Order: sequence, then structure tokens, then C-alpha cells
Amino acid sequence: MNERAAPSGASPLPIWHVEGAHTLFAGPLAYNASHQHGAPVYLAGLYDAFRIRFAPGAWITCRTAFVPAGMPHELDCAGAPLGVLYREPDAGAWALTGLMGPAEAVGSALVGRGGEVGPLRSLFERRDACDWAGEAIADLSGFAARRVDRPVDPRIAKVLVDLRARPEAWMSAGRLATAASLSSSRMQHLFSATMGVPFRRYRGWLRMRRAIAAVVRGANFTGAAHEAAFADQAHFANAFRRTFGAPASYSLQDIRRPSPSRPSGTITHARQHEHPEGG
Repeated sequence: MNERAAPSGASPLPIWHVEGAHTLFAGPLAYNASHQHGAPVYLAGLYDAFRIRFAPGAWITCRTAFVPAGMPHELDCAGAPLGVLYREPDAGAWALTGLMGPAEAVGSALVGRGGEVGPLRSLFERRDACDWAGEAIADLSGFAARRVDRPVDPRIAKVLVDLRARPEAWMSAGRLATAASLSSSRMQHLFSATMGVPFRRYRGWLRMRRAIAAVVRGANFTGAAHEAAFADQAHFANAFRRTFGAPASYSLQDIRRPSPSRPSGTITHARQHEHPEGG
């Protein structure tokens, strides 16, 4: 792999992009304590290796990693930029593994010395990346997808449609299960089997995505918390730390924003049973 040096001069601001089935972060990270996500994630050191640890194992030095939804892990990037790409589980839970090169399995995760780094590095380096990130991420994810994931149960597909429309806390498992003609216990069992994480954790992930998207559009943390139905800024801050293993101020302040003439990322979803990028 031909390496590229980090950009000289002032480093680009971090970038977040939340749109469709994808959530992207690219920027410097230091240490992220043990955390777990509501969606599978692909990690790529943009200029160098980083360290990852899955309890109770030792630290592993790698250049790329794939972590399935719900798997706890720690990160140590020593301040270097990391590309982080999430893809919603029902859009292809294992599709992001297509971005890995030769890899070693660690439980259900993968770690490798190579893989797709260049596209994420370009998103970090290009100052205007907010204006075309959606298309670039869709192309990259479509390239990765291998059509290996089973179709989503239509009853869980209905739950997802309703939940994504209104991810507020009052959208209870029981209410959504009834709308999908399921008992609450059966719905939650099917949901975990389909999505890889329990219903409540995924609902929290959707609210976190909504809050991040609000910040990208220009909201402060208090406004983003209210838009995503967190009780207050402290509730949002605590949830962010649990989700990402570090305070929101480390990666969500002083970020890049789209040009005024271009819309920012929005949380929309393709019809169920169809891969958003044809992958």
C-alpha cells in the first residue's frame, strides 16, 4: 500500500455525515473507552495504524477493523485521524467487511493490516467534502456490499419504518410490536436476531444519529438534545460518552459543515428489502 503523509499545515476539521443507511466520522481521536454501537462499523487509520482492544483480550495494532453491532471495544489512536463508517444493520450487517483486506478474526470482529483507506482519507483531507460526502459514501458502501445478508423479516421491517420516523423514547417496544402484529417479547427476540443488538440499544442509536445530524446542521448541543428527544444536554452528553467512549466535545465541536447552498446529511432510508446502493 502506498502511504500518504498527513496534510501539512493546519489539520482539516473533523467531518461527520449522517444520511440514509450511513454515518461517517473522520478526524483525530485519542482514547475511546470501552463502548458499543447500535450498528456495525468499519475503522481505518487514515495515515497509520491504531490500537483496538476487545475485552478481556490484549491491545491489537491494526490498520483497519470491522466491529459488528453491539460488540464492546476500546480504541487508542494517540491523536491520529481515524475514518469511522457505520452502516445500518438491515442495509447489510456484514457488507462493510468488503472494505477489509486480509484480516484476522477476533470473535465476530475482524482486524487487518490493509483495506480501503484512500476514500475515507480523501473525505478527511478535502475541505469541501461535506458537499459530496453522501455520494462518495454510497459508492464506497456499494462497492463493499456482497449481497450476502438475508432479507429482513417484513414485521421487523415495519417496526424499523415506524421507529425511524419517530425514535423518541415513547415509541415503546409494545406499541411498535402491536402495530406489527407481534407480541412485545416476540418482536424483541426477532429484532435482536435481525439487527444484532437489542431493541432499546438500537432505538438509542437512532436518537444519537438524529442528534449528530442536528449538530452538523448547526444546532448547539442543547438544541440537538431536544431535537432527538433527550431529556437535556446532560442526558445527551452521557449517551454520547456511552456510545463512543469519549465526550462529545472531543469529536463533535469545531466540525466542518456543508456549504450554504448544499443540504446537510439527512436521516432517510430506502424501502425495506432493498440495499440502498444496490450492493
